[in-house]
Amino acid sequence: MEVTDANFEAEVLGSEVPVIVDFWAPWCRPCKAIEPVLGEIARDANGTVKLVRMNVDEQLGVPSRYGVLSLPTVILFAAGEPRETLVGPQSRRRYEAAFAPYLVA
Repeated sequence: MEVTDANFEAEVLGSEVPVIVDFWAPWCRPCKAIEPVLGEIARDANGTVKLVRMNVDEQLGVPSRYGVLSLPTVILFAAGEPRETLVGPQSRRRYEAAFAPYLVA
């Protein structure tokens, strides 16, 4: 799901489950490389997490608010707050380790 500055509060901050936000841009090759990894993590979590993407070329407010300066940046939000931030492409193991405390059912 693609989120925008306009629906970020409802879709991410107001979510009942933790949300992984993938800040990306169409020209970013590492962003494209991690997309399937994040998708697998979200699928394997069986509804205990939501995955959304935000195109930083089209949305400027939210990335600025959360200090997104490099791509890819992935932030996990839980209870409306940023809890984990990973900058640059990471291994699946690294993402899973960072997100594990928030994916407990």
